[in-house]
Amino acid sequence: MSANKNTRYNRFPSGTANGASSESANGTRMETTFGPAFSAVTTITKADGSSTFKQHRRTPSSSSTLTYSPRDEDDGMPPISTPRRSDSAISVRSLHSESNMSLRSTFSLHEEEEEPEPLVFAEQPSVKLCCQLCCSVFKDPVITTCGHTFCRRCALTSEKCPVDNAKLTVVVNNIAVAEQIGELFIHCKYGCRPVASSKPSAFEVDARGCPFTIKLSARKDHEGSCDYRPVRCPNNPSCPPLLKMNLEAHLKECEHIKCPHSKYGCLFIGNQDTYETHLEMCKFEGLKEFLQQTDDRFHEMQVAMAQKDQEIAFLRSMLGKLSEKIDQLEKNLEMKFDVLDENQSKLNEDMMEFRRDASMLNDELSHINARLNMGILGSYDPQQIFKCKGTFVGHQGPVWCLCVYSIGDLLFSGSSDKTIKVWDTCTTYKCQKTLEGHDGIVLALCIQGNKLYSGSADCTIIVWDIQTLQKVNTIRAHDNPVCTLVSSHNMLFSGSLKAIKVWDIVGTELKLKKELTGLNHWVRALVASQNHLYSGSYQTIKIWDIRNLECVHVLQTSGGSVYSIAVTNHHIVCGTYENLIHVWDIESKEQVRTLTGHVGTVYALAVISTPDQTKVFSASYDRSLRVWSMDNMICTQTLLRHQGSVTALAVSRGRLFSGAVDSTVKLGLLTVTQSIFLLVRLLCHIRAPSGAAQPPRRGEVGPSLAYGGHVASRLQFINSATGWQHPLSTARPLGQRVHGSPGRPRSSRVGPQGGSISCPGF
Repeated sequence: MSANKNTRYNRFPSGTANGASSESANGTRMETTFGPAFSAVTTITKADGSSTFKQHRRTPSSSSTLTYSPRDEDDGMPPISTPRRSDSAISVRSLHSESNMSLRSTFSLHEEEEEPEPLVFAEQPSVKLCCQLCCSVFKDPVITTCGHTFCRRCALTSEKCPVDNAKLTVVVNNIAVAEQIGELFIHCKYGCRPVASSKPSAFEVDARGCPFTIKLSARKDHEGSCDYRPVRCPNNPSCPPLLKMNLEAHLKECEHIKCPHSKYGCLFIGNQDTYETHLEMCKFEGLKEFLQQTDDRFHEMQVAMAQKDQEIAFLRSMLGKLSEKIDQLEKNLEMKFDVLDENQSKLNEDMMEFRRDASMLNDELSHINARLNMGILGSYDPQQIFKCKGTFVGHQGPVWCLCVYSIGDLLFSGSSDKTIKVWDTCTTYKCQKTLEGHDGIVLALCIQGNKLYSGSADCTIIVWDIQTLQKVNTIRAHDNPVCTLVSSHNMLFSGSLKAIKVWDIVGTELKLKKELTGLNHWVRALVASQNHLYSGSYQTIKIWDIRNLECVHVLQTSGGSVYSIAVTNHHIVCGTYENLIHVWDIESKEQVRTLTGHVGTVYALAVISTPDQTKVFSASYDRSLRVWSMDNMICTQTLLRHQGSVTALAVSRGRLFSGAVDSTVKLGLLTVTQSIFLLVRLLCHIRAPSGAAQPPRRGEVGPSLAYGGHVASRLQFINSATGWQHPLSTARPLGQRVHGSPGRPRSSRVGPQGGSISCPGF
């Protein structure tokens, strides 16, 4: 590379290139050039004027493995370089994915071949910048699944890697190699000419052409304004071709200058001198203001007609959509009527069962009250655990994100199979519909109102109507995969590489409001809580004020990149790449604890809060799901139900949903190790302590029943005949809220009058 590399252009004093050329003492000149397909040709010119040509084939070394995310092909040389890190990922959330993901369908070759352009390098490029398939300098370099770098076209048209014979699948652009190639100096194409007696794709430096050398990445900027660019005379296309630098002189001598009023019928054609004389005599010159006004009005009418045509087309499309929507609503209404009939029959059956259970339980409570006597029962604190109650199966690839629509009891799951599945979590527990529209992995889901927003590796955000489960809009959101989505204050926040975009939600449209910068890596975690937005990028958590979109605090972490964030009433919790969970106090922003136990990346966090306690759930690459009590910061349970890494969590009304690389979604419910029925039976065998001094007074509060460490109800003394009585006996019939039979109860939910005990899913 020349010493003047930092300058944009390099002009050679002699007007010829001195980069890849050399001349020996005997007058023999050797110059290496590269054609449009980057094929190397060496031209050897001897003193007698004869020339010979030799084409080279090089064997490049292994390519770089620096990675970055896909970008638009129209952007030229990408300006962003990604730091080399051990945790750089093929996709954002699939560092340790155990599936075979293919992005080949994301990219396609151009149907039409572009016209080759001359490409002559000032200096011979390094052999490390050459593709091992075509043996030419990389053109649009990409990294494949085998870890090697090839030209995009070569990778898409070849089946096997020449190094390890692995199947070639394009994963991501190689931004590092592309930047190195963009820094190479080349000759302006208007300073090159085809090599005589050689293949059409070989070019050499033309001493009569443009003498500038430019960086490959700045080629279009220079060649668009190059003085050696061929142009046509604006007066007459039949004039001989000109160079841009000669156009001004030609216009002064051109014999084909037309009158500016030729479009109105003036037939004058002449040179510059006769042109000025003609303008003084032209009959249209005096009417030019009127003619201009007429043209303006005609143009306005054309614009108005075009607008009306667009409005008519829009109304027609809206009419078609309304017709389709009406048909869909009719079908949905029929389906809902069928479901309603089925539910009514089930309710009738349940009501009969409830009445039988109520009668049996009231009899049992009466028997218990008769046998209770003086004594201290103590507290009963059964262990709360979560158990897997079902599995949703249907995806053809890893599940990366989950989202719950609580109003309709719907669960949405996004997967590597580029689809979003809609699951019924209330009645049928089946997939209602599969939403298709993305061209890449679905990485993020978010709900705002009755709209579902999905982000994908294809760099887009799709807006779905939850009522109709139809796609209503597609937005090209980022230049890189959309990793995370979260909504708050009627705004949508989308995270990608080194950026968070803030969108105003206007109906089905997203209006870009602001882009939050200053982030140093992928934004893998976004959480909105009250008036603050929490973002995780590399080893940093930034806290943004949603009202003014300014960063108000920065938390530094350790243990690798931040992959997940959760916010409780009192703590900020984050999961990292190196298996750790950090906990900060939400008020003081001081780190209070680091939770350990996982042996893999903590991909997701979720929170279930009640007035009495807060539990945090963590999902990890080690295939486990852990339950943490935030009261004492200890792990109370470890679930191992998935066959692959657990990548996503969602909670709704005490239910826990988990998605994993094994392509399944599992449902977990809170279960109590001992049922309330067994507790009540145990109370029947308790007697008053021997030697009790005096019987208790009427209304005295005695033994207590505690649930989860909190007093749920206390026994009350009525009289010597009745003895101690449980409040359940005076509440509404327990059977109205109990399913199942005493032998095998399925669930038990007692309302506020019954002690606020909730233990679903026995």
